[in-house]
Amino acid sequence: MHSLQFLLFLLLAVVLVVIFFRRLGLPPILGYLVVGVVVGPHAFSIMKDVRGAEHLAEFGVVFLMFSIGLEFSLPKLYAMKRLVFGLGMAQVLLTMAVAAALALGLGLSWQGGVALGGAVAMSSTAVLSKLLAERMELESPHGREVLGVLLFQDLAVVPLLILIPAFTQPPSAMALELAWALLKAAGVLTVVLFLGQKLVRPWFFIVARGKSAELFILNILLITLGLAHITEMAGLSLALGAFVAGMLISETEYRYQVEEDIKPFRDVLMGLFFITVGMLLDLHEVLRALPWVAAGLVALLAAKFGIVALLSRAFGATPGNAMRSGLWLCAGGEFGFVLLTDIADAHLLPARVLQVTLSVLVLSLLLAPLIVQFSEKIVLRFARSEWMLRSMALTRMAAQTMATEKHAIICGFGRSGQYLARYLAQEGVSYVALDLDPERVQEAAAAGENVVYGDASQRENLMAVGAARASVIIVSFANVAMAEKILFHAREIKADLPVIVRAADEGSLEVLSRAGAAEVVAESLEASLMLGSHALVLLGVPMKRVLRRLRAIRAKRYKLLRGFFKGGLRGEEEPEGQESRLHSIVLPEGAYGVGKSIGELALAPLGVEVSAIRRRDIRAMEPLPETRFLAGDVVVLLGTDEALDGAERRLLKG
Repeated sequence: MHSLQFLLFLLLAVVLVVIFFRRLGLPPILGYLVVGVVVGPHAFSIMKDVRGAEHLAEFGVVFLMFSIGLEFSLPKLYAMKRLVFGLGMAQVLLTMAVAAALALGLGLSWQGGVALGGAVAMSSTAVLSKLLAERMELESPHGREVLGVLLFQDLAVVPLLILIPAFTQPPSAMALELAWALLKAAGVLTVVLFLGQKLVRPWFFIVARGKSAELFILNILLITLGLAHITEMAGLSLALGAFVAGMLISETEYRYQVEEDIKPFRDVLMGLFFITVGMLLDLHEVLRALPWVAAGLVALLAAKFGIVALLSRAFGATPGNAMRSGLWLCAGGEFGFVLLTDIADAHLLPARVLQVTLSVLVLSLLLAPLIVQFSEKIVLRFARSEWMLRSMALTRMAAQTMATEKHAIICGFGRSGQYLARYLAQEGVSYVALDLDPERVQEAAAAGENVVYGDASQRENLMAVGAARASVIIVSFANVAMAEKILFHAREIKADLPVIVRAADEGSLEVLSRAGAAEVVAESLEASLMLGSHALVLLGVPMKRVLRRLRAIRAKRYKLLRGFFKGGLRGEEEPEGQESRLHSIVLPEGAYGVGKSIGELALAPLGVEVSAIRRRDIRAMEPLPETRFLAGDVVVLLGTDEALDGAERRLLKG
């Protein structure tokens, strides 16, 4: 197949497969792996020589390690040192020890066993951190343990990338080779970090003064690939230099801009890396060793669950939280694939063992979201003390709010929740707040705030804080999925209980309103209202008129402010996905819509509203259904991209 034809085929396959996996709610990594299996030399042999792709895919690992370096923060590590260097280190070392013992029992080398243990010890930072954020469990006890272990696993990749090549030497020379590699790494790191700290910040300042996005990105590539090349020349890995580059930039004020600019390169090249990993998977070999794959999958999940759960208990977690941490971390991760490729290059393990391990990691990554989804049910089923602890917590909540009625329930006691609590207290309105950060709850409760630990999206917690007696529920965080759960439970408990919900933007207005929210406060729209109100007052508009306009806009659920015009340049405020936007259409002579009314054209069933009509420099907002269009009218439509395309065709061509 011609190289351009192959590239087009590869891009088409990636787009289709990743769309399919995203629709199923599965990580895109699995989609890339599937594409690699299909185009690789072991399946349809579309690409027999994978060397060219592998060389390019190495840069994916480079940028992944660069991103890890950007996340490297000494204050963050110090704050979580017990979990990172205690629980995290113990998990990785114990997993490697178990794998080494198993390898020796199967007649393999202990070096291969240690390397294999390092690969299977990894869990998916990308998948698990996203799931923790979506489920609002980042600050929960098990969430902190998971993040601490993931952070150490990411850091452990760096020494493992040095260790694995050293294992290729004979035992007599291995210690010397490893010591020499570590000495070189220490020397290079000392020089780079010492000089880099002094040079990076002023150099970035000079580049940033150029006010050129292209120059800024080129500078990032120069520093990342330059340091990767330096470490490679020193006989170390490219990934180590990239990690150091990320560490240097993480201490500067340019970190977040760098992170955003590098993301497209990282994601595309990482996708190519996972495609090359998929190319290594020989389905025929896997099918022949299917019993071993099934046994390996069960062994991996059971062993990692047991190791993490036991260590978590040793570090003082409750049985329930220890089980949660074990279930979250029992699957494999993306760095496992990175280490497996190094193990394959070093020929530390037989090809069949690598095939089985690769298959096990892929299947475990596929199961990871499913295990997390059912983790709570599994914990409640098998952790006997969890029911008692849950019952005691609910009893404490109920006792604390027993005498409270006609109160407000605040879901989330972050910054917005705390400001809201003070506002209610000034008016003498009693409240109870629910929050999932144990330290915040403990500190706020000690200061006299009426806040309890609990998940507001669980029905029993809402019941315990007196939802049946409350006057209002206020959701102070902008999370649509959690808000929908709270609305559902609130309707079950008390059908007429009003629920006020915070939303990040207007895209969630309709969803939350349909779910039963009495009011939806959209941050972006409210910010615009406040800016406009202050501007009108400063321009001399009477306060009464400003307040009347505010009330009118809010009474219509921000209808007059809905949507905005999409520019040619992508920005952070541009609507994405199915979010509504505004679009202007000029009706020429002979257009199908000329002479017809809004009602006759039936644009509403298409999901489009006529927001305004501009005629002879006069703009009419919210025109009536009987309003007829004339030639030369500028019609302003509100809807999603797909709906707007259909409405435009109907207005112009019928």
